[in-house]
Formats: sequence, structure tokens, C-alpha cells
Amino acid sequence: MANDFWILLAMVIYFAAMLSIGFIYSKRSNSSSKEYFAGGRGVGPWLTALSAEASDMSGWLLMGLPGLAYFTGAADPLWTALGLAIGTYLNWKIVARRLRRYSVVAGDAITIPDFFAKRFHDKCGVISTIAALIILVFFCVYVGSCFVTVGKLFHALFGFDYHLMMILGALVVFVYTIVGGYLSVVMTDFIQGVLMFFALAVVFIGTVANAGGIGNTVAFLRSIPGFLSGTQVAAPQLDPTSGQQLVEAGRAVFGTPSDYGIITIVSMLAWGLGYFGMPQVLVRFLSIRSVEEVRKSRIIATGWCVLSLGSAVCIGLVGRAMMPTHLLTATDAETIFIVLAQTLLPSFVCGIVVSGIFAASMSSSSSYMIIGASAMGENIFRGLFHRKATDRQVMIVARLTLIVMFLFGILVAYDQNSSIFQVVSYAWAGLGASFGPLMLCALYWRRANKAGAVAGMISGTATVLVWHNLIKPLGGVFAIYELLPAFLISLLCIVVVSLLTRRPSDEMLYEFDHYMDDPLPGTLPSGSVLVDEPMEAMESEVRGK
Repeated sequence: MANDFWILLAMVIYFAAMLSIGFIYSKRSNSSSKEYFAGGRGVGPWLTALSAEASDMSGWLLMGLPGLAYFTGAADPLWTALGLAIGTYLNWKIVARRLRRYSVVAGDAITIPDFFAKRFHDKCGVISTIAALIILVFFCVYVGSCFVTVGKLFHALFGFDYHLMMILGALVVFVYTIVGGYLSVVMTDFIQGVLMFFALAVVFIGTVANAGGIGNTVAFLRSIPGFLSGTQVAAPQLDPTSGQQLVEAGRAVFGTPSDYGIITIVSMLAWGLGYFGMPQVLVRFLSIRSVEEVRKSRIIATGWCVLSLGSAVCIGLVGRAMMPTHLLTATDAETIFIVLAQTLLPSFVCGIVVSGIFAASMSSSSSYMIIGASAMGENIFRGLFHRKATDRQVMIVARLTLIVMFLFGILVAYDQNSSIFQVVSYAWAGLGASFGPLMLCALYWRRANKAGAVAGMISGTATVLVWHNLIKPLGGVFAIYELLPAFLISLLCIVVVSLLTRRPSDEMLYEFDHYMDDPLPGTLPSGSVLVDEPMEAMESEVRGK
């Protein structure tokens, strides 16, 4: 009981700090919609990098990924982590700088749907509306996955009722998001990114030390068929009645491992493609203070990602050696990080470390909610229904949207047996396939047009839904992760439809041809900082063409 008190105290202190940050930034965030949704484009490289990664990884990093490694071995989490690490680097390398610059030229866009609409000169709001609806659908699923993490955390730590703690945790996220806006999200994401890294490092080092050393740990794991193989998946033998893994003579029972072929490896590596379409990451590129700071952010973000993913996978693997028969279902396996922290660490330190799980869930769900709110307020309400809406009206609509997402997320999370990994993979595929190909074409292909953009988003979303629910269950080659075929089909549709329809206007082509010029067309040089207000000179030149 005393141990529970110190763990709970550490977590309460952490929650109070996060809420305080929301209230501290509330005055500035509520000064305008640009401040509320994008922080006024004044966020530095460290905040940008760590907030992007913390919001991206969520509780999946500390629960879903280690749980997968604990239950079925190295193959799935290893190739997934490698794909994510490569995707992180490439996204910062080939998208960040261009998106930051183009978003200024394209009418000072502050949200991803807003950027797509202004990039393709969509005056009717078709593109932004479709994009906003896609974001709302998949982000509600994402928010639900974060709430699942919160419920499992408190249930595993204290035995508290899953549903009650899931709802209370969701309320904490909701309050500081609705009060503080983007800046509070970024600042808390930064703190949570640091805490997540600290938590992973502490538990990883402690687990290795207590598992009997590296040599004994590796020997034990090698004795499990296929557990450390990159081309096989370990096969836990389950009791047909209880659904739990069988245990004989103090050891968990594994059957003959299944093959992990090249198609499956490519499928897992395809997780990296999702980054090109993740609004919670892309919006960080819009808000960074200067294009010159992108390179520093890229180094920070990639380094954090590689070390954190590697630690999470190793915690799951070594956790199997340390606790071979403790967690006997795939759902229970997702609590391995929590169980190890309780076993290895003093109570107060454990409370701080496991706050990293809540930190991950808070950072992600708050980012998803603020982006979903911005999509409804800016892109649907102001962009489609009420073009002369004031900032105050937009933020009222945004906050109402937060309430709806909050309630829908609770509905998604209500099933206690939901797999965090599976829920996240579905939403990741939906967003990656809907926006990833379009983002690459928007930044690199001048012939892309409005019709192609619409075709790409709709085909990407539809393919994910159809493939996941109807084709993937067929097995074999069709069991590939739905993101890969959906990404390719979306890209194909953008190219084909763009080529078959009217070429972009001269004004759009001019913007594309010159958005990477230095200084930007339509801006004044301003040292290393990108100036955000377009000048009349560009407009008159475009009209002249």
C-alpha cells in the first residue's frame, strides 16, 4: 500500500505540472486562431523535434511495441522500428523544409488541410473538407488508442477499474488541450519526450542488469524457437479455453515458428511511409520558427527516434527472459514495461517512469485532438460554411469538436481487450495513405492539380478500409500491411487523374517554380527567419503572367 502511495504521488505531481502548463499558455494561445493552432510559427528546433516525436509515438512506444516483442519475438517489432526510423529521417529530410516554405507562399497556411487547399488553389473548399473529414475519422480512432493506454496503465499499476481510470485520464488530456491550444501541446510534448526517453533508458538498463547479464539473456531467448530471428515469428501455444499461453515446467510453451518472408518484411518497413502523411508531425514543420532550424531538428528527432525505438524493442525481448511466464496473452503482454518498472525501481522513481506512459498518451491524444479541432474550425467551418467567421467563432467550433472527439475516443477505448498496436496500425495506415502521396506530389511535382489531389485522398482512404476489412483476411500475399498497397494506389490515382485533367493555372505553377527561391518570392529578406506575410509584388507579377 505504501508503495502504491509513492507511485501515485509522483504521477499526481506530474499531472498537476501538465495542467499548469496548459493554463500558463492559455492567454497567448487564445489571442488568435494562428496562435491556437500553430503557435504563431515561433517554435524552436528542440521543441519542434521532441514534440513531433512524442506526439507521433504515443503509448504505443512504451506498451504496444514492447508487448509485441515480449509475446512473439524480434521480427515484427524489429522491422517495424527500422521502417519508422528510416521514415522519420526521410520525412525531416525531404518534406520539412519544403513544407515550411511552401506553406508561407501558399497563403500562409497553418493546418495541413489548409495547405493542400491553398497549394491547389481550391476556392470551393473541397480539398480542405475531405482532408478535414479524414483527419477527424482516423484521429478519433487514434485518440481512442491513447485512452486504452491510460486505462491499462492504472489497471496494471493499482488494480483500479479500467473504465473509470480511462475516463479520468481522458479528462486530464481534454482539459489542458482545450485551455492551452498548440503551445501547451508542444511544451508538454517536449517534457513528455524527455520523460519517455528517460523511462525507456532506466527500465532497459535495469532489465538487462537483472536478467542475468547479456550472455545468459541471449542464450535463454535463443532457446525459444524463432524468438530472436528476423525471418521467423515465435508461436506461443495458447489454451483453447482460456486463450492464455500454456506453461509447462515453469516455461512458457512455444510451437514451431512461422516464416517471416520478404513480403512481410517489406510490409513492416512500409510503416515508414506513413510519416509523409501524419498531420501531427507535419504540423510541426509548419510551426517551426525558421527553415534554417530544420536541420538541427532533424538530427534531434532522428536520434531520439532510433534510441527510443531500440530501447522499447529490447525491453520487450529482455523482459521475456526476466519474466518468462508472467504475461500469458497478447493484451497482457502490453503491460510488460509497467511490470518491469514496478519490479526494478523504487516506488517514487517508478511513479515518475510510468508517468512516461501517460506522458506518451497525453502528448499524442492532445496533438490529435488539437489537429482535429483545427480541421473542423478552420477548414470546414470557416473554409466551407462561414468564410467571414471571426477567430472567436472558429475557436468555439474547435472546442466543440474537441468535446466530440473526447467522447468518441472514450467509446473506441471502452473495450478493455483492445490491442494498442492494432488500433494504432489501422489509423496510421489511413492517414499515411490518404495524405502521404499527396504531400510528396504537392512538394515535388508541378503538374499535380486539384482533381488529382481529391482522387488521391479518396482512393487512399478507401483502399485502407477495403484492404483491412475484406482483402487482408484472405491471407497469403494479401496479408500485407494495408498502408503499402493503399499508398501506391493513392499515388497512382494522383498521377493519372492529374494528367487526364486540366493543367494547373499559371499562378499555381509560378508558386511551385519559385517557392524554394531564396529569398522567397513575395517576401523580404529577414536574416535567417522566414517572413510570413506575402507582398503585393508577387501578386502583381502573377497577374501579369
